[in-house]
Amino acid sequence: MAGKEPPNYQRVVDDLRRRILSGELAPGDKLPTEKELQQRWGFSTTIVKHALTLLRSEGLIEGRRGSGNYVRDRTRLVRRAHSRDMRKRIGSTSPFTRDSEAAGRRPSWEAHSEKIPATQHTAERLGIQPGEPVMFTRYRYLADGVPIQLAYSYEPLAVTGGTQVEYPEQGPVIGVVARMDFIGVAIDRFVEEVTTRPAMPEEAEALRLDRRGGRWVIAVERTYYAGQTAVETADIVFPGDRYRLVYEVPVDPWSSPDEPDMP
Repeated sequence: MAGKEPPNYQRVVDDLRRRILSGELAPGDKLPTEKELQQRWGFSTTIVKHALTLLRSEGLIEGRRGSGNYVRDRTRLVRRAHSRDMRKRIGSTSPFTRDSEAAGRRPSWEAHSEKIPATQHTAERLGIQPGEPVMFTRYRYLADGVPIQLAYSYEPLAVTGGTQVEYPEQGPVIGVVARMDFIGVAIDRFVEEVTTRPAMPEEAEALRLDRRGGRWVIAVERTYYAGQTAVETADIVFPGDRYRLVYEVPVDPWSSPDEPDMP
């Protein structure tokens, strides 16, 4: 028995997806207009619009106001958690710079720092009292001019206040680990909690997310520790289609069950 014919909108989706994934339509290419797709397939405006909406939700195309639909560049930056904090001091590059350059992209970022009192939530994450002063830094990272990451960082001024690295973007070294090393604070671990959620309106605007496509983000809550002291906590937001997170976790060495435990 012959298979059931797919819905009309799915036929349009499958055709355009195939052409995009095969490279026939390359990143940056403009798709046929809605009118041209209607004429090619003989389908209604509603069917064509639905097909394009599905392709946007898959992250394959993006709409540009007043211009049409274009094939998206699906190259993702790779964030390798196990090597992102290599200890480098003077002249070091940030982990984001390394991620971007590894992908052949030009990195840039915007940052603003200010001293604020810790909120209850921030204080709990840092293990300090609410109201204690922290350095709050808001970041927006771009690759080839495209927003690709947001970060909101909080550092207790009891650790960095009065030092050369008090303001994260104005000191002699870059990156949390290198900056803390510079003032003799040895970070020995970080903890990350990863979730996905819909983008908040301000995040969607800052990241230039397509309103007609998917607006989900990867949210990472990260805290750095030196011993039992939390020295920085941050909320990091990635568009799910622009970044790939990679974790490598060591496993305790294996020992034979026949081998006695060493005293």
